[in-house]
Amino acid sequence: MVDWDVYLVTQASLSADRTTDEIVAEAIDGGVGVVQLREKDRTARERYELGLELRELTREAGVTFVVNDRVDIAQALDADGVHLGDDDLPVPVARELLGDDALIGRSVSTVEDAQEAAAAGADYLGVGAVFATGSKDDIDDDEYAVGTDRVAAIAEAVDIPFVGIGGITAENAAEVVEAGADGVAVITAITRADDPAAAAEALQHAVERSQ
Repeated sequence: MVDWDVYLVTQASLSADRTTDEIVAEAIDGGVGVVQLREKDRTARERYELGLELRELTREAGVTFVVNDRVDIAQALDADGVHLGDDDLPVPVARELLGDDALIGRSVSTVEDAQEAAAAGADYLGVGAVFATGSKDDIDDDEYAVGTDRVAAIAEAVDIPFVGIGGITAENAAEVVEAGADGVAVITAITRADDPAAAAEALQHAVERSQ
């Protein structure tokens, strides 16, 4: 069973000169339940090699491990699943390649996209950007700062789990969960924190208080 409360998305360029494996190890100590290998600015080979380390860390801790975008890297790492965006393989194709047991996530920003992803067989959704964020520079205006009203509308429209992402901190995480999200996904709230373990723990407590 997946622990959706706190979902860490990795990105070395947003990690205050620390390595991603260091961040992940500390975040796991702080209680994250899912780790997604993102690292969009790295080559496939570099992502694979980093992924080997993260797969070992997450497996030992019993933490769910998914790969952003790349079904082939997810296969090569024996990851628990993959997280797909608009420009990636369709959910049914990823399912065919990865099998019924794989966890397949989909990024969405609208109710319609959420319903389509659920109907296509996605296991969970990443909804956002909920608040203004500087971590993602590849999103359209209508996908930016969609707010908790959109989170609530998606919670009403689909029955699969989803996490809110985008500009989320320990201070506003409760709003997202209270609106209907099953948890929160973050990059910089953990990767740029002076103490990633403490940052993960603070997010965990915020989510738990609002459930």
